[in-house]
Amino acid sequence: MEFWDIYDSNKKLTGHTMKRNDWILQDGEYHLTVLGVVRRRDGKFLITRRVMTKAWAPGWWEVSGGGVMAGESSEEAVKREVQEETGLDVEKFDREYLFTYHRENPGKGDNYFVDVYRFTGDFTEEDVTPQPEETLGFRLATPDEIRALAAEGIFLHYDSIRAAFED
Repeated sequence: MEFWDIYDSNKKLTGHTMKRNDWILQDGEYHLTVLGVVRRRDGKFLITRRVMTKAWAPGWWEVSGGGVMAGESSEEAVKREVQEETGLDVEKFDREYLFTYHRENPGKGDNYFVDVYRFTGDFTEEDVTPQPEETLGFRLATPDEIRALAAEGIFLHYDSIRAAFED
């Protein structure tokens, strides 16, 4: 069973944990998630398409991400999530922590912080092995192509992370 740490409104650990996806958080309590934006040196970004069996946003495009496990740092989590979802080991890529945003869902038990990282490195399409349980596939897209997917309403989190696709 997986657990997440619980944070306060200042993103400080409370010393409490919750079961993954249990949604028991009180107002003012948060869990931590991460997003990893992967960019090739030619300026194209690796994006994946969510499987149709996802309860939320099936078929939408996104970047890799997920929950930070209890005791794990956000940097460890984002590297793990990118590798699990795309097969890429970004350990030797250039890494930038970009920013954190948060969501409040009062009364829903699901308040969260999102740490956003960008990894830049050299890789080919053959290096990418998408996780079949999570993704329908992938593509390498320019910032304009990602913006177009967002304009269609099929790119997850775009309004919150658009700065990650800019230099």
